[in-house]
Amino acid sequence: MRAMVDVPTLETARLRLRPYRMEDFDAYAEMWADPQVVRYIGGKPFSREASWTRFLRYVGIWQLLGFGFLVIEEKATGRFGGECGFHDLHRAITPSNEGTMEAGYGLVAALHGQGLAEEAMRAMFDWAAVHGRGDRYTAIVDPENLASLRVAEKLGFKRLTVTQYNGAPWVLLEQKRVAAR
Repeated sequence: MRAMVDVPTLETARLRLRPYRMEDFDAYAEMWADPQVVRYIGGKPFSREASWTRFLRYVGIWQLLGFGFLVIEEKATGRFGGECGFHDLHRAITPSNEGTMEAGYGLVAALHGQGLAEEAMRAMFDWAAVHGRGDRYTAIVDPENLASLRVAEKLGFKRLTVTQYNGAPWVLLEQKRVAAR
């Protein structure tokens, strides 16, 4: 069994990336119920119950895998802004990305288009260079989500293929993981 993991808090110029707190849940559920947020992530707003399951998954994943997602908080206001990080969801896709640190993020709609996803993920990649595992990162993006494909490209991801996931096409991307020296 893995020892208890200290979930990090990371800071960027505009953001604080920190562990989830119970008081985050209402804002979290509101974000995932927003059609603008889920437009390219399944297309259907999440029920409060589905958001709760997702919330618990991201709290617990750190203890099992030693990595996970963090809450994105605006430093200037302290407001909940979304989430970002890494997971391994054992997706049924070909080729498999199981066993990789799959990168992902979600932002409240008011923060879209401000470069915050890239800023947050750069901090996560800096953390993962020291604390991560494996030899590559992966990501999957809806092929119509041009903004997220641009973010992935800026972060160094390369398109591997278009795969099928839950009956829809997704772009599978990867990049090599370079461990910090």
